[in-house]
Amino acid sequence: GVYPIIKEMSYLKLLKKAVKQAKNVTIIGGGFIGVELADEIANDKHKNVTIIEMEERLLAHSFDKEFSDQATTKLRGKGVKVLTKTRATSINGKDKATSITLGDKRRIKTDLVILGIGAKPNADLAKTCGLATNNHGAIKVDEYLKTSEPDIYAAGDCAEKKDFFTRDATNVMLASTATSEARVAGANLYAIKLLKNNKGTIAAYSTIIDDLALGSAGLTEEAAKKAGFDITTGTATAPDKHPGKLPGTKPMTVKLVFQRESGIILGGQTVGGAAAGEVTNIIALAIQKNMSISELETLQVATHPKLTAAPTAYPIINAAQQAMQRLNT
Repeated sequence: GVYPIIKEMSYLKLLKKAVKQAKNVTIIGGGFIGVELADEIANDKHKNVTIIEMEERLLAHSFDKEFSDQATTKLRGKGVKVLTKTRATSINGKDKATSITLGDKRRIKTDLVILGIGAKPNADLAKTCGLATNNHGAIKVDEYLKTSEPDIYAAGDCAEKKDFFTRDATNVMLASTATSEARVAGANLYAIKLLKNNKGTIAAYSTIIDDLALGSAGLTEEAAKKAGFDITTGTATAPDKHPGKLPGTKPMTVKLVFQRESGIILGGQTVGGAAAGEVTNIIALAIQKNMSISELETLQVATHPKLTAAPTAYPIINAAQQAMQRLNT
């Protein structure tokens, strides 16, 4: 009755069957896996779903509070019990899980436990071959994805990641990051092509909880401050179609984080309807190209009433304008 997340089809079919049979489902971990599983399982109104997260809030490493709080509200609206600042100290039961003991000694009843608490790089083969690994167990690579053995390259979850800004090691495991790395490694297998190097991991995420889409790229305000950056931010909200009364229109909020002195973008977040996913990709591109506040507030964009926010209220542009106003006051 205890299931870690293993990305293998036959295993996941067993998990799906177990979820169908369980009434009380407990998810340990409030990151993307935990949140998305809770959202999906809670569609069955006959199930009691609980998330246990030891951080102060869900999605704490990927979003600032005003964004992650919206995810929590959406889940609670679907009947999910969210326990933050809470540790699971033991899973109890003889032949199967029947309860979980929390850090405050409370016990909660459960029929099924899903562990969404992250993963470690699987670098056993690399270690056997004598390749260098870092403190996280990931294979050390340079900016061309070359390992300590010149003829061996590594990409994906097993390979070392370094933050785009701080160059510190980071444990980002994303399919989008892995495919980007694979393109770099593939381009450099036979000859180093200087334009195709890995400049660092931006960590661009998107998710959807019920009908609420969220995206994040680069550093959050909280992470930027923790890393020692002197920053300014700008936030803007606008309907994702125009006029705002068109059918299917949803409000979209964009928050951008800039380094104060240079004006270079460090990160951004968005929340709203499905359009938030592609807006996140625009922010990720802006980060990769080191775009400034002035470049973003004069960004030229395509708009259409049925597809985008109005050109007069495009949230990326307006968020940059607010950040600029804060710099000038």
